[in-house]
Amino acid sequence: MTKKLFVKTYGCQMNVYDSARMADVLAPLGYGPGDSPEDADMVILNTCHIREKASEKVFSELGRLRQIKTEKDGGLIIAVAGCVAQAEGEEILRRAPFVDIVLGPQTYHRLPEMVAQASRAALANGNGGAVLDTEFPIEPKFDHLPEPRADGPAAFLSVQEGCDKFCTFCVVPYTRGGEYSRPSQAILDEAKKLVDQGVVEITLLGQNVNAWHGDDGKSFGWLIRQLAKLDGLARIRFTTSHPRDMDDDLIDAHGEVKKLMPFLHLPVQAGSNRMLEAMNRRHDRDFYFGLVDKLRAARPDLALSSDFIVGFPGETDADFADTLDLVRRVGFVNTYSFKYSARPGTPAAIMPNQVDEAVKEARLAQLMDLLQEQTNHFNQNCLGMEMAVVLDRQGKYPGQLIGRSPYMQPVHVDNVAHLAGHLVTVRISEIHPRSLKGEIIEAERMRA
Repeated sequence: MTKKLFVKTYGCQMNVYDSARMADVLAPLGYGPGDSPEDADMVILNTCHIREKASEKVFSELGRLRQIKTEKDGGLIIAVAGCVAQAEGEEILRRAPFVDIVLGPQTYHRLPEMVAQASRAALANGNGGAVLDTEFPIEPKFDHLPEPRADGPAAFLSVQEGCDKFCTFCVVPYTRGGEYSRPSQAILDEAKKLVDQGVVEITLLGQNVNAWHGDDGKSFGWLIRQLAKLDGLARIRFTTSHPRDMDDDLIDAHGEVKKLMPFLHLPVQAGSNRMLEAMNRRHDRDFYFGLVDKLRAARPDLALSSDFIVGFPGETDADFADTLDLVRRVGFVNTYSFKYSARPGTPAAIMPNQVDEAVKEARLAQLMDLLQEQTNHFNQNCLGMEMAVVLDRQGKYPGQLIGRSPYMQPVHVDNVAHLAGHLVTVRISEIHPRSLKGEIIEAERMRA
């Protein structure tokens, strides 16, 4: 490795996976990991279009990178990838002409070709030449990626991409395309290779991950059962799921597959039937309650997480009260809640009765207080509990390691540097605002 690559990742776990695969496809060109843009030969901003003012944050970062590129006398390749690139590629090149490459999430397998093209243009005219590739290729990008490289005992594995749901607030169908399921054998082969490299926990990824279906009609529950047969794989997770794709077979898998962690992210977005219909969520509150009842019957220790949007166009006090009621009835251990913000090109952006910003702020604060109460209550109930944790990253202090509990809580353990990458059993001894502290009971050495 003679050149340095720095990747800044925004947004979802799919982007984390994509960033790792972009690094994989660039490795044969001699790119190794860099610690900062300042010491890099190439910088990739892997962007997300979900958050408010996402594109402006990207342009702000590009302004900083422009200065670094100037200081390097042009010796820095700047690429913008991901959903902002897909949605606003031409605008990026107009506002930031110093950017060398703009690529959508479906084209990163072609990065080596783009780098070569940008480099040739730079040699030819001294100023470089922007490469724009935001097409939706006919061939699946996964067919052209190198074998995955494990980076620790936990890994992401993308099994599904895109969305056909067309929620009125969401840009994903336009930036990631329609739903695509990877072939089952390709997934199982990739999982086996990760396990052979020492991975013991795999998180299956997809915009609607439980919409996955095998090329021969097999279900997502079947896929989980097949993965559970892999020797050496101790834990399975998946995200993000859609309520409409939570079928009975997958619910049964939660009760039958012990390697499947007792934690499920099941976004509901709102508790009002009127708002759910306006969002085109394709389910109502009673349907969601019914799913929760079935899931908890199958797996009584299951903990739920969710997403919420407040202040969606037309949301009244009564609608918001329905959301608070749903939260109280279901109970969540972890959630992501946001004020509605318009996304250009989505139906909700031009809906009437946009909610006042001050009302959004007040509702979000009230919702977050309630959700935090539930998180705190769940965490307090974990005090004294024994649970398995994979220690997969360094903590804040020397000798401290951090892992995730079965319920996705961060758990830190002191004076255990020698147990990095191990699956350990801990007893929860302290509850902190954003993490738990564990004391080692038993350590099981992981496979090298």
